[in-house]
Amino acid sequence: MMAGTTTPNESEIDINEQDMTDRVNNRTLRPNSPVFQEFMTQGWGQQEATATPLESSSYVPDRLKKLGERFPGERLVIPAGDYKTRNNDNDYAFRPDSAFAYYTGLGEDLEPGAILVLNPVKAESAEAKAGMTHQAQLFVHPRADQSTHDYYRSSQYGEYWVGPRAGLDELAIMTGIPTRDIAEFSDAITEDLGPDDSAVRLRVMRHTDQHITEQVESARKSNGIGGPDKNEAADNVLEEFASEARMIKDSYEINEMRKAIAATKDGFDKILTHLPSVVGQPRSERVLEGVFNANAREEGNDVGYGSIIASGSHAPVLHWMRNNGTVQEGDLLLIDAGVEVNSLYTADITRTFPVGGTFTDLQKLIYEAVLEAQQAGFEAAQPGATYSDIHHAVMEVLATRLHEWDILKVSVEESLSPQGQQHRRWHACGCAHHLGLDVHDCAEARYESYQGAAIAPGMIFTIEPGLYFKDNDLMVPPEFRGIGVRIEDDILMTENGPEWLSQQIPKTVDEVEAWMAQRANSAQ
Repeated sequence: MMAGTTTPNESEIDINEQDMTDRVNNRTLRPNSPVFQEFMTQGWGQQEATATPLESSSYVPDRLKKLGERFPGERLVIPAGDYKTRNNDNDYAFRPDSAFAYYTGLGEDLEPGAILVLNPVKAESAEAKAGMTHQAQLFVHPRADQSTHDYYRSSQYGEYWVGPRAGLDELAIMTGIPTRDIAEFSDAITEDLGPDDSAVRLRVMRHTDQHITEQVESARKSNGIGGPDKNEAADNVLEEFASEARMIKDSYEINEMRKAIAATKDGFDKILTHLPSVVGQPRSERVLEGVFNANAREEGNDVGYGSIIASGSHAPVLHWMRNNGTVQEGDLLLIDAGVEVNSLYTADITRTFPVGGTFTDLQKLIYEAVLEAQQAGFEAAQPGATYSDIHHAVMEVLATRLHEWDILKVSVEESLSPQGQQHRRWHACGCAHHLGLDVHDCAEARYESYQGAAIAPGMIFTIEPGLYFKDNDLMVPPEFRGIGVRIEDDILMTENGPEWLSQQIPKTVDEVEAWMAQRANSAQ
């Protein structure tokens, strides 16, 4: 029985006139008599929601301080987001927006619908004299426990449906941020608003929760602030700053990334243990996907993105996520997957395996070219370098090998020139990106702060070169067609240069073959 789809006996239900005119939704079919309402608030033992400070709570104040200093005198609204409908009356599992998670420290599915607000302190206040620019408040839904009618009526917050939740008191303990009832949000954001220079202005993370954005826009309009275009531009600046703030990871974030990578290694181990038993089975890609995804739920919150389990001719498909193919002996198996831990930080790892446990000569040739390109990118990734430096180092190796194999018909120099780029036929995507709360982290940052910026200590990113020979590519020899290889690892930039965070996951030819043999033996 799925949550939210229990169908009671309709003879016991008091369906009002509105219910009769609307499309029936099983979530609305609740007994509604006064006797039942009174009965449901009696005879329950207490279910306490316990809380202790989250580890992240000691890092959040510094993040909030930097955010407030960037927008003095302005009220900042950062929603968690809310449930999203999967189909009919069923929702996707809730996952808070990454900016909300960063500035509150709340991961998992703890508080759908919550809103973080940074209120500017008054100029002559004690807080301002102490150097503060803002006070944070977290607007949340109170507990719908057994003392309330929502206990059994609300399928999203009622504890009859979802179990004991953290309420205002618990979330304040967990985050260190003062909490308020979400019913007070609309009035709270209008305080001291106005178009004058001395009045408070509003900014909102406008793409997270449309309902909240509409409330903010209404408050702006009522108080003569800006206009639609001007307001959107102001909100975009907030999104850019919040995205760029996540580029430099603190020690807590780095440790969470190490946890995510370790959990991902466990997932790969389990895939390789199962691999020999599924070769030749229909939809065996999906069987292996299930193995990894189950591990992600066991060790973390979920997968950080849709797992790619691509065998044979699916391996050159960059975002193959249908995962409905048959894993065959002699093929390569490309797996691109990452575990998202409870704090919502995710790994992003790709390995390419020979299904039979041993690379053929051609598979080894292609694999080692990709591995050489990745090492070149790693060596180029020094403090002060840019993503472009990594990209050019990777592409030079790939273009050179393609030319040596007589696949790239023009010179390496011509292909690497902006006017050429012919080698990109076999590697059309990027080869490095920020990593953290999102698999493509910091994506709202400005170009000059991302691709065009110097790589600095504290940044975590991937390097993921590949070679992708489609099975219908007539410009490569027949033996190359249908082969795809990608190798992806997660890197931390330190003061002394790059560090392989995922170095414990084997990747040389000999290491991969030994790893596969060890896992196959463990299954016997």
